Amino acid sequence: MLFIGFALVIAVGLALLVSADAGTLVGLTQDQLGQLLPLVAILIFIAGGLFSRRYKFSELFGNLVLWAGIFGVVLVGYTYRDDLTLVASRVFGELMPGIAVVDGERGSATFRGGRDGHFQINATINGSDIRTIFDTGASAVVLTHDDAQKAGYATDTLRYDISVSTANGTGKAAAVTLDQVEVGGIVRNNVRAFIAEQGALETSLLGMTFLGTLTRYAVSGNALELVD
Repeated sequence: MLFIGFALVIAVGLALLVSADAGTLVGLTQDQLGQLLPLVAILIFIAGGLFSRRYKFSELFGNLVLWAGIFGVVLVGYTYRDDLTLVASRVFGELMPGIAVVDGERGSATFRGGRDGHFQINATINGSDIRTIFDTGASAVVLTHDDAQKAGYATDTLRYDISVSTANGTGKAAAVTLDQVEVGGIVRNNVRAFIAEQGALETSLLGMTFLGTLTRYAVSGNALELVD
């Protein structure tokens, strides 16, 4: 009987909270509170198991405190999930250069510099994951011969009739238009690019035909920020 009364109190209280027009509660909107109902139902089920067995009061109280603590941690984590996700992304970005720390509200993607001083950027080009280097000195996005094949180009049919300057000297490249380039949630379609001939380029370059479409890009210390 005690459990039934306990469950009814919780159920009625949550129903009132979800149906109220008072706005938010502990940072949660009505929709978010509604999403928590399945979790509360599970906790009620667990509580029912505790009450259905004959525990000493001290054991019962200890179990209730434990589950209340778990519920509190889950509630706090859910409330601040966006902030926690951002912190985790920043830590991951430090450990894995090339991975974007995305801020959806600002429409920005931040990358950490590597030990070699370059900013590696993991891009998705024509649906394929390709590692590039941030390069404002490149007039266009430039793909290596191998990366171009990953992006779906038949490299043996292209005309390499454009002279380009690379770290290995002057080479030849073919002009193409990339269907889509996505970097840290920033998407651009129909991006003009070059494909370097075999052996002319070691790493693909994220150049100005993509960077020039951004609202802003800036380097501050060891961080590169791209803003949509």
